[in-house]
This record gives sequence, C-alpha cells and structure tokens, in this order.
Amino acid sequence: MFSHRVLAYSQPITTIKPGEYLVSQENIIISTVLGSCIAVAMYDASTGIGGLNHFMLPGAFHPKRPPKPGQQGYPIIESDPQDFLEDSARYGMYAMEVLINGLLHLGARRNDLAAKVFGGASVLGFGRDGRRTVAQSNIEFVFEYLETEKIPIITSDVGGYEARKILFFVKEGKVLLKRIKGTFTDQIAQEEHLYEERLKAKPVDGSVHFFTEGQT
Repeated sequence: MFSHRVLAYSQPITTIKPGEYLVSQENIIISTVLGSCIAVAMYDASTGIGGLNHFMLPGAFHPKRPPKPGQQGYPIIESDPQDFLEDSARYGMYAMEVLINGLLHLGARRNDLAAKVFGGASVLGFGRDGRRTVAQSNIEFVFEYLETEKIPIITSDVGGYEARKILFFVKEGKVLLKRIKGTFTDQIAQEEHLYEERLKAKPVDGSVHFFTEGQT
C-alpha cells in the first residue's frame, strides 16, 4: 500500500492492493481498484472507525459449522488455519476476519458494524471446465459471510463487466465509486490473472491470531 495526496481532497489517500487491508480511526481516504476482486468497506459510525480490504479468492467457508463450546467474541466461525496466510489477506475468509478484528482492536463495537460491498466484475472469464467465474464465487462468498455474521450491508455494487475504483472516507463511512472502461479494464484483468496464478503457486503457511471485544 502507499499514501499520497490529491488536490481534490483534504484527506490523505492510502491505496491498497490485492491481498491488503487497512483499518483506521483517522480522517483518511482508503482507495483501491477492483476487477473480479471484492473490497468490503466496513465501519462503525458511532466511533468513526472504519477499514477496507481487497481479496481475490474466497477460500473455504463453513457457515453451518457451530462455534466451539464456550467460545466468545469474534470470530464465531471455526476455520482451518490452512485457509489463511499470515502475511497477506489473499483469501476472503482471512480478509474478512482480519478486517473485523482490526476494527474491534481499534475500539469499534461489533453490533454497530455495517458494510458496503464492491467489485466482482467478470473480467477473468470462465475456467477451462466451465466452472463459475472467480467473480461469481467472490460475490457469493461475501454476501453469505456477512449474512451469517449478521453484519448489515448498507449498499453494494457488484458484478457486471467493468472494473471499479473506490474511495472510502473512513470518518464518514462514505464511498465514491468510478467505473473503469476500455483498455484499462483489460489491464486490470491481466494483473489480476497474474496475481491469481502467483497465489495458486504460493504455499500457505502461518497462523492467525484473533482479538475479542474488550481486549487490548
């Protein structure tokens, strides 16, 4: 990720790339560009704490699996550590959990979280066997995840065939969206394809550490 300023906005802008996320309680803008990837802007309006993630692949998700006996706080969903990569939110399951835990760690309240969902454009096409597109899998995953976690989706702009650039204003919870057409969409698709190939080739290791509300 990298930070910069533009004359149109008083706030500094931090741009995140696929596999990255950022949470903040500062008056900043978080930006990203999406093709088939998904970005979730999540925030607690009562505290002014918000964050944005950007993920490529859903990963494993088991919404029917009950929590462990006596388990409290977030997350309530048990997940296989092999679905995660410690240094990069390459999978949606990890990307969502580190985003929520990052918000809680800053002081956001779990019951006050709300989400805005973007991306999932069909820019990568179908697999050789006619399987669902990466975009379709991402959309299905993120809506199912948020429904299971009972986090309301305030707005969403997903699907279609055009890439998107979004600007998330952390303190306001506002998102500005710009559709990207033409050759730039093709460039984003090519970059995402190369990124997907790198993810598939990279071994998964590491562990995940979770926060609970009230933990410092």
